[in-house]
Amino acid sequence: MKLTATTIRAAQLPRGKTEAIIFDDDIPGFGLRLREGGSRTFVFQYKLGTKQRRMALGSAAALKLPDVRETAEKLHARIKLGHDPASDKAQARAQAAQTFKPAAELYLEKQRAKLRPRSYPDLERHLLKHAKSLHELQLTKVTRQDVASVISSVTKNSGAVTANRVRGSLSAFFSWAMAQGMVDANPVIGTARNEEHSRERVLAPAEIRAIWQALENDYFGDIIRLLALTGQREAEIAGLGWTEVNEDKIVLAGERTKNHRAHVVPLSEPAQAIIEKQEHRKDRDLIFGNGAGPFSGWSSCKNRLDNRIAKANDGKGIAPWRIHDLRRTFATYVGGGMPAHELEKLPARDKDWTRGLGVQPHVIEAVLNHVSGHKAGVAGIYNRSTYEPEKKQALDLWAEHLLAIVEARSPIVVPLKRA
Repeated sequence: MKLTATTIRAAQLPRGKTEAIIFDDDIPGFGLRLREGGSRTFVFQYKLGTKQRRMALGSAAALKLPDVRETAEKLHARIKLGHDPASDKAQARAQAAQTFKPAAELYLEKQRAKLRPRSYPDLERHLLKHAKSLHELQLTKVTRQDVASVISSVTKNSGAVTANRVRGSLSAFFSWAMAQGMVDANPVIGTARNEEHSRERVLAPAEIRAIWQALENDYFGDIIRLLALTGQREAEIAGLGWTEVNEDKIVLAGERTKNHRAHVVPLSEPAQAIIEKQEHRKDRDLIFGNGAGPFSGWSSCKNRLDNRIAKANDGKGIAPWRIHDLRRTFATYVGGGMPAHELEKLPARDKDWTRGLGVQPHVIEAVLNHVSGHKAGVAGIYNRSTYEPEKKQALDLWAEHLLAIVEARSPIVVPLKRA
């Protein structure tokens, strides 16, 4: 029987049956399914190997017959070409249900155990906050233009560097999604990356003094003091554990450092005093912070510190600065000091504090745990020295110099003289 408007209206379910399919004579597999209760649905049925597959095309009452016949003809043609329309439809339905946000949450769950405590919150913020405009999009439908729009928005609201970090997180996420078979391509590829300029901010003596004097006697204050005294990275001090403190030194395993190299940090007397005054807490090796992880809340604590600095100076704060600037300030003061054009801007007494302590570059790199310059390439392979005595001398010298700046007095010790 050829399915026409007339034959469809006349079709009746055979007596005693709850369901029946009337197939069209012209299009193989195209039929009208009748069910007890009166429902009439167009279907398409075909054989794949030894299995029969059936697809519902829609209600006979709601669809126009010519349109349904055209759909059935296309499905029949696809089968002849070796396709499996039912499977394709199921796959398309699954892809439509797979939006960006649940996929990103699954990715974050996988990355939580792999990333350092400080890195994971950044990744989470990039995908769940900065990329929020992508959340409801089908993962397979996210385009390069969608990603470029996110990068542009972040650049405008949070700066070029943050936008580049968001771009990197999105690229890593889509690369993972490709490996999981969720997408066929990475839409981040081809998007523009913002130009970055390395920061050159070195704190002047008056700024160091203002920061130090505005610190409170809490975890954040002690962490900032230790960062200033040791020149180490924020995450390494914020996540410091009692098992990593060995009398007069900090011993960090490779998994705790950025370059995955074990690192020893000799402690000056002021640094030791800061650690020794911390409370030993039951069932918690971590020295700073509360809860299960290391110290957190950097942004809010930094904002309150800046407010205290401004309040102590009649409402005028210091120029914008970051906590990481303490590390650059340490390296500059301990080494050759501030460049001449910066010295010219300082009061006469401050110039004396910023002329440099004369510590050799390879010792500064050893203190900072940098693998560059003197320890890069072949030199790094054959020179396995960790310069422990030299690092100790440099950090002791810097501690006295830093306290002299903070207390606005002359240092007790004199800078090292180069050979």
